[in-house]
Amino acid sequence: MNNIDTIALQCFLAVVETGNITKAAVRVGRTQSAISQQMAKLESMLGKQLFSRGKNFCLTPEGELFLGYARQIFTLHREAIDRFKEPELQGEFRFGMPEDFASVYLSDVLVDFSRIHPRVFVNVECDLTLNLYERFRKKEFDMVLLKMNRPGDISNSVDVYSEELEWVCHSSLILEKNKAIPLVLSPQPCVYRARALKALERANIKWRVVFSSPSYAGTMAAVKAGLGITVLPRTMIPEQLNVLSTSRLPVLDDTHICLLRENNNNPALLSFEKFVLARLKH
Repeated sequence: MNNIDTIALQCFLAVVETGNITKAAVRVGRTQSAISQQMAKLESMLGKQLFSRGKNFCLTPEGELFLGYARQIFTLHREAIDRFKEPELQGEFRFGMPEDFASVYLSDVLVDFSRIHPRVFVNVECDLTLNLYERFRKKEFDMVLLKMNRPGDISNSVDVYSEELEWVCHSSLILEKNKAIPLVLSPQPCVYRARALKALERANIKWRVVFSSPSYAGTMAAVKAGLGITVLPRTMIPEQLNVLSTSRLPVLDDTHICLLRENNNNPALLSFEKFVLARLKH
């Protein structure tokens, strides 16, 4: 009987989430040839083609079906190891993260972590990245997840991953020629806002902010209503929204995600850091 090993699943999920072999290799710390071998191994074992190979890797219908199983298997594998390594972990800490990440990832992360460590209490707050960083410096958080311009912008931080940003809008939005690009963005200080405005100004494209809200839910509601364009990481784009072609809009610089933790020996905090890193990287 052939068995699916977790290394192959880890590589498969990295390719799906990054869109190509090169970025997947960086994420999991392996060579591009090793990633390709793992994908070929999976396809050979399953007897199905999982990817349509081109400039970027796109899932076939069989690949889409396998993706659900892969995520479940890898999550259960990680949970089982964590649960028996530290079954009696307990404690409390304060964690800060951007609201958009909270909307997409927080529920699953907290549910899975609390299932493994039911005696750990996590105090979570959401804010803009620069506010989170300032509050962390004031000792208001034990750990924060931050969006950075470049890896290593903050000393002593842990680089989690880098991701492409996309221009995103609703299908009802019509962009008129020779008119300023309508933007839906968070107020300053916001890394995505800075990325968008820098790219447009560099390309000498006129723009105007038609809606601004610090709330991720408010921003998404405005975009879904067809008010304007926003900027999102590729893996966080809702199904109801479309990625705009860069034929009219400039390519955006990648965003970089890092984790910053207080230098203490809180076992609960250290375990949560490992859990978050594993979840976001894979």
